Amino acid sequence: MVYEGLDPVQIGKKLRSLREEKKETAEQLSDAISVSESAVFMYEAGKRIPRDEVKIRIAEHFAVSVESIFFPNKQHVSC
Repeated sequence: MVYEGLDPVQIGKKLRSLREEKKETAEQLSDAISVSESAVFMYEAGKRIPRDEVKIRIAEHFAVSVESIFFPNKQHVSC
């Protein structure tokens, strides 16, 4: 499946980096965001993109914006 505008590999690297900065295990993160540990591994490997509600839980858990993790290259256009 192709996700327009999303780079699963870059997202995975960002997620892993955030988790490691917080000194968390994949198990701890999976508990915190209510997904399986294997889902966390799939996200970090770039093999899967989280559902929207999981994206929000991840961003809240790390106290960052959803955009900073999942849409870092999104450009805002002024009207």
